[in-house]
Amino acid sequence: MHTEGIEERAGESGAPQWFIRSECKGCGLKIGIDVPEGQTQGLVDRMLWTDEALHRLDRMPPYMAALVREDVEQDVRQRGFPVVTYDTLLRPRIGERIEWEPETEQRLERVPAPVRAMARIELERTAADRGMSRITVALMEEVKAKYFGMGAAK
Repeated sequence: MHTEGIEERAGESGAPQWFIRSECKGCGLKIGIDVPEGQTQGLVDRMLWTDEALHRLDRMPPYMAALVREDVEQDVRQRGFPVVTYDTLLRPRIGERIEWEPETEQRLERVPAPVRAMARIELERTAADRGMSRITVALMEEVKAKYFGMGAAK
């Protein structure tokens, strides 16, 4: 059996699940199975991206997508995990999830869609590089000034 793809889903209890699609290359038989998130138990035969993670990657500018793909796959290989999920794609490479202040999340939603994913990644990487566990308005202003010369007047 050859793994064809993985979808991230919410199970009946609301717990995250994966739907793993596989196909037999010999006879063409296709099967799918729901499993709890992260429990691939030999069902995944190579590194795969979930459909949701691929969708997010496909929305990035091509030059950025190639860099992000390489970085994320290297991180996943080091962790010994065969699946790149939507959250894995957004997680800073230090391994911890960076929290966002409510106001910063609202500001990020106002960023144009083509730039939003790139801005999220850069903000989280900058915070991780500085050992910060939270995205603040001050950090957003600093990154905005650095990349676009649009920081708030002081």
